[in-house]
Amino acid sequence: MATTSVVDVSVEFLIASLVVVLIPGTGVVYTVSSSIGGGRRRGLFAALGCTLGIIPHMLAAMLGLSGIMQAGSVVFEAVRWAGIAYLVFVGLSMIRDAGTLPPDGPGAPDDSAGSVVWRGILLNVLNPKLTLFFFAFLPQFLDASPGLLDIKLIQLGGVFMLMTLAAFAVYALASAAVRDLILAAPAVRGWIERAFGAILIGFAAKLVLTDR
Repeated sequence: MATTSVVDVSVEFLIASLVVVLIPGTGVVYTVSSSIGGGRRRGLFAALGCTLGIIPHMLAAMLGLSGIMQAGSVVFEAVRWAGIAYLVFVGLSMIRDAGTLPPDGPGAPDDSAGSVVWRGILLNVLNPKLTLFFFAFLPQFLDASPGLLDIKLIQLGGVFMLMTLAAFAVYALASAAVRDLILAAPAVRGWIERAFGAILIGFAAKLVLTDR
């Protein structure tokens, strides 16, 4: 019998969450590109930012906004289009600046730890897929509709965040490991950064075309 003091997580939840976390999305692209462009430290900050961006979705679920955020609602559409616009903005910025910023980034205006974390937070705050995860998938593992400061939801959300941070940290470290090889060929680095930008724009296009 589940208790409120012990994390009671089913194998099904862990497997499904792991699949969601590992499938490359906007957060993975951002983390990998940050690690390649600015090194391991920047990549880990990007991973942290993407993880923190999950918190607002969890808070919204606890506040009982599922009825408001359901597919087709005005609020959900506002989040969806804001996310689309931000993905396009970030993607175009990466394409425009490809190969032009200092590799280690100490002199780059957007390379401070705060900026890297904040951009990661925004990417996931404006990610409607996470909204659907917390309002459509996660409630299946709750005994009742989530309420304010719902312990079970906090536990499951916390496990999902830890899995996200761990997986994204691996992506960041793996990218940093091959960074020197990529930076040794500036032209290759430029094309990789353009490719990442194009992928983000592709994610935005997919959101536009996805049925609500």
